[in-house]
Amino acid sequence: MIRKTRPPRAGGAPGKRGAGPAVRATRPAHSGAAEEKLGKIAGLSAVAAVFRREPERVVRLYYDDSMKTAAGPFCAVLARLRRPYRLLPPEEMARVAGTVLHGGIVAAVRPREVPDLTLETAQHWAKAGAATVLLDGVGNPHNLGAIARTLAFFGLGHLVLSDHPAQAGLSDAAYRVAEGGLEFLDVRRLTGAAQALRSLRPHFHVVGTALHARGIPPEAVPRDRRPILLVLGNEENGLPPPTLAACETVVTIPGGGQIQSLNVSATAAILTYSLLLRQAER
Repeated sequence: MIRKTRPPRAGGAPGKRGAGPAVRATRPAHSGAAEEKLGKIAGLSAVAAVFRREPERVVRLYYDDSMKTAAGPFCAVLARLRRPYRLLPPEEMARVAGTVLHGGIVAAVRPREVPDLTLETAQHWAKAGAATVLLDGVGNPHNLGAIARTLAFFGLGHLVLSDHPAQAGLSDAAYRVAEGGLEFLDVRRLTGAAQALRSLRPHFHVVGTALHARGIPPEAVPRDRRPILLVLGNEENGLPPPTLAACETVVTIPGGGQIQSLNVSATAAILTYSLLLRQAER
């Protein structure tokens, strides 16, 4: 079902300002339950994107020696906000980031609110001709991040996550793989995908994807005055049968038969280019 949006959560209090590029204290300024509420955005592209879009979400910044120059503008922003930034050795960076794949820079950020998708919002998107992607059971956060990166690369702005029990959310891993793409997307939550899709069909051409040869190829999808709502399913099982049944059109990308299927992020990239952009150019 399509629900009303929830009010955004209030942000926490800002931390103390660091004394300079290298602050003596190496432990976080906050600990305990408050610390658990913070996410980690790693990598220069992703960190730059959050500073560009929502710098007020950044609570602290960590970076290593290789990122001193690149981190300078971000440190200046945090200094104005009276929030800390720290130069850390490699082993401390890995501990703070929770991974060695941090790219030398990590922002500790307040979680982003993901509002419910309302019918009014969906109608507004449709009237604007905005193609949209719904993920219903995509469980790997790396795939979610890769799909977000694809959508942002192609200039699309809307991503919807279902309440499927396997559906990944906006985790640290998703942000890292998205390379900043999630900062440029309006991300919403959808409850009861199958029922909701039926209510959206007057406004969107709902196109689902099938793992096996049961759908039509992308080039056979008929053109429609409605924007496409592309629905992608679980990596192993595809779309749940009720969701697939709620789709007007089902597509399958034909292959050579040596491998059973594409990774869902590769499917998303191909269909974004062949379906969603094709429609945008009509």
